[in-house]
Amino acid sequence: MRPKFAVFLTLATVANAETEIPRFERVDVPAHIYDGGWEHFVGGGVAVFDCDGDTLPELFVAGGSNQSQLFKNTSQEKLSFRAETPDELSLTGVTGAYPLDVDSDGFMDLIVLRVGDDVLLRGAPNCEFAPFDALGFQSDDYWSTGFSATWEQGQNLPTLAFGTYVDRHDPDGPFETCGPTLLYRPSKDNYGQPQHLEPGYCSLSILFSDWARTGRADLRVSNDRHYYVRGGQEQLWAMETQPRLYSSDDGWLPYSIWGMGIASRDLTGDGFPEVYLTSMGDQKLQVFDREASGPTWRDATYEKGTTAHRPHVGGDGRPSTGWHAQFGDVNNDGLDDIFVAKGNVEQMPDAALDDPNNMLLQRADGQFTESSTQSGTASMAKSRGAALTDLNNDGLLDLVVVNRGAEMEVYQNQSAPGKWLLVDVSQNRTNRWAIGGFIEVKTNLGSQTREIILGGGHAGGSIGLHHFGLDDANQIDIRVIWPDGETSDWQRASSGQTARLTR
Repeated sequence: MRPKFAVFLTLATVANAETEIPRFERVDVPAHIYDGGWEHFVGGGVAVFDCDGDTLPELFVAGGSNQSQLFKNTSQEKLSFRAETPDELSLTGVTGAYPLDVDSDGFMDLIVLRVGDDVLLRGAPNCEFAPFDALGFQSDDYWSTGFSATWEQGQNLPTLAFGTYVDRHDPDGPFETCGPTLLYRPSKDNYGQPQHLEPGYCSLSILFSDWARTGRADLRVSNDRHYYVRGGQEQLWAMETQPRLYSSDDGWLPYSIWGMGIASRDLTGDGFPEVYLTSMGDQKLQVFDREASGPTWRDATYEKGTTAHRPHVGGDGRPSTGWHAQFGDVNNDGLDDIFVAKGNVEQMPDAALDDPNNMLLQRADGQFTESSTQSGTASMAKSRGAALTDLNNDGLLDLVVVNRGAEMEVYQNQSAPGKWLLVDVSQNRTNRWAIGGFIEVKTNLGSQTREIILGGGHAGGSIGLHHFGLDDANQIDIRVIWPDGETSDWQRASSGQTARLTR
C-alpha cells in the first residue's frame, strides 16, 4: 500500500480559450514495410533514440518477415532520414524494439523483440552494435510482443520483462495457449534463466511504473482476450522478492479487454499516473483513485471523450482496433493529448477495415476532442507501432507510424511553435537515463509531472529529450526526483531551450 503524503502538484487549468489544432505534414523517407504471416499480425514497433551523438534521434524499425532497418536522422529544419542499417540490425522476425543503456556506459543499447530468440545488442559510437554476450542473457523461441525495464534497488543492471503472446508450439493452440511473462532479474553483473510470471494471458504490452510513488516499480500487463478467451484479465504484478499478482483484496479492479497497448501519464495533477489502454472496440482511459488504499483506477473513457471506438471518418461503422497509444502535448498548450494508431488485424469482418488513426486533443476542461482529419494524421493504413517525439529538436512533437503491409509514415509538426521546453535528464552512475525518476515542471499556470519510464506502447518506445508544452509561460522552474528518491534543487529555465539536469 502506498504511504500517505501531501499532494503538491496542480494541473495547469488555464489554456487557450479555443484548442489549437496542430498541423502535420507527411515527409518523404526511404520505404519500409512491416509485414508477414499471422505471427506478424501484431507487432510492428519502432525504437527512437540517438546513436550517433548529434542529439537527433534515429529510428530502428521492425520489419516482420522483412528486414528490420535503422534510419539515420539527417534532419535540419525539415525532417529527413536515410536508411543505413548495419548487419547486426538487419534481422528478420523482428516484432519490435526498445532502446536501453543496459550497462550505463553512455551508449544506447537495443532490446530486439522477435518471433524466436530475442536479442540484446550493445551500442557503440556511430551507431555500431554487437551482441551483448558478457551478460549471460539467454532467450528462447518465444513470440515476444511487449517489453519494459526498471532498475531495482541495489542492482547495477536493469530488470528486464518480456511479454509473450501465443505459444506457437502448443498443438492445442492457438486459443487458451498463452505464453508467460518473462522476468530477468540480474544477479550481480549477469542474467540467469528468466522467471516465468504465470498465468500468462497473451500479453501485447507491458510497463513498469511506480504507480504508488513508493520508490518501487510494479509491472502492468495488458492482455488480448481474443486468445485467452475466458478466465483472464489485465494484470498488475507487485515486484516483491517473489512477484505476486494484485487482486481485488488489494483494490485491483478485474478488467478484461482485447489489450494491445499501454500509455501512462499524470493527467489530473495529483502526482499519480493515469493509463490509456488500446483495445478492439473502446479505447480505455482510467483515472487513478488516490482515495483508494491500493492500485485502483476508475474508468473515465466516456466521461472524458476518449473512447475512439469507431472510425470518425471514412464511413466504416464497425468497431475500431487500437494498437499503439501515447501521450504528448502536440500543440504546446500545456495539456497532454493522445495519439492512437489504428488498423484491422488483417481482414477481421467484425472490425473496421477503414480505421483512421486518432489524434485526441485535450481541452482546458479536461475533455478530449478528435482532430486527426484536421491535423493531417488520419491515415487509413493498418497502423501498428508509432512514436510521438520531437525529431528535429524544434520544440514540436512529430509523428512516426509503422504500418502492416504499407510504408512507414513520418509526419513533421508544422504548427506555430508556441512555448515549449526540452529536458535532458542524466546521471553519471548506474541507470544513466534515470528510469524510474520523476520530472516536475512549474510555471505561472501550475505544474506538470512526468514519470521517466521505458515500456508500454505497442512493441516500441523512446529514450531521449523530454518535451513539455508550456502554453504562454516564459519562465519555468524544474527539478528531478531521482530514482533513489533524492530530490534536486529547483532550477530556472526559459521557454524555447533545452534544460540539462545532470546528477
